[in-house]
Amino acid sequence: MDVDAFIAVHRSDWQRLDELVGRRRLDGAESDELLVLYQRVSTHLSIIRSVDPESALSGALSTRLSRARTRFTGARSNGMEDIARFFVFSLPAAFYRIRWLTAVIGVLFVAVASLYALWVVDTPGVIRALGTDEDLRRYVEEDFINYYSENPAASFAGLVWTNNAWIALQAVAFGVTGIWPAFILYQNAQGIGMAAGMMASYDRLDVFFLYILPHGFMELTAIFIATAAGLRIFWAWVSPGRRLRSVALAQEGRALITVALGLVLVLLVSGLVEGFVTPSTLPPWLRLTIGFLVFAAYWAYTLILGRRAVAAGHEGDLGVVDRGDAVATA
Repeated sequence: MDVDAFIAVHRSDWQRLDELVGRRRLDGAESDELLVLYQRVSTHLSIIRSVDPESALSGALSTRLSRARTRFTGARSNGMEDIARFFVFSLPAAFYRIRWLTAVIGVLFVAVASLYALWVVDTPGVIRALGTDEDLRRYVEEDFINYYSENPAASFAGLVWTNNAWIALQAVAFGVTGIWPAFILYQNAQGIGMAAGMMASYDRLDVFFLYILPHGFMELTAIFIATAAGLRIFWAWVSPGRRLRSVALAQEGRALITVALGLVLVLLVSGLVEGFVTPSTLPPWLRLTIGFLVFAAYWAYTLILGRRAVAAGHEGDLGVVDRGDAVATA
């Protein structure tokens, strides 16, 4: 098909549709004309998609039809309905699709952190290379604990929330590189493993777990989730299957950026736990229980609602009309 000729023949219909959509008021005849043009341009879009579905013209016609549809239906998205759909279908479906990769990444993280901790404890000279005995004792007996309470709880919770949310967003957004998410994961595993090794060297490993686990159950899981989402996007680019590479990357990117948005809220919860529960005077068992319950709530949400959402056909992506794969007809 000669696309230039097609554009030349039908441009007047498209321009007239834009003109009618842009008018504040339409009389009866103009409203009828708008509906006829909408159906006509829908046919044009179907023809273009059959020839070149990823073209700029296809996207332009899809956008034009979306504006027209909103005008003649008068339909506005119901904000509360959209929010409910996001939390009941899109977000749990996106979490559920990467559940196994999240678990595998978590196991690898624990393994790397444990190896670093053992290296610090068992390798002669490593602990001395990390600082003087006086500095290390101050760290394990004072600084490690004081870190969680040296600032007001609310400001500290806000600080760790924004920092961790930024890390999670980077892991998802830069996941296409295949390197950045893995680097973030390794860097965090190294830091936690080294800290655990120092605490263990001075018989303070119980203190380490008491101050890491209440918020760490969910905070670390959020990093695993973000890494899994980023690597899934990377793999869609490397191995798109029967899809065009650009289509596979777009589909996974749209679906899994949902994960980044959801993790902002997940990390808000873990930030509140880190700010208010971890350094509190609550009994150790209660602090650990609160952290574990947050962690368990996430997995219940993912496995129960996520399974149902995926079974119903949701993947975390936009709807077919919103993403331009299909056009509603009058």
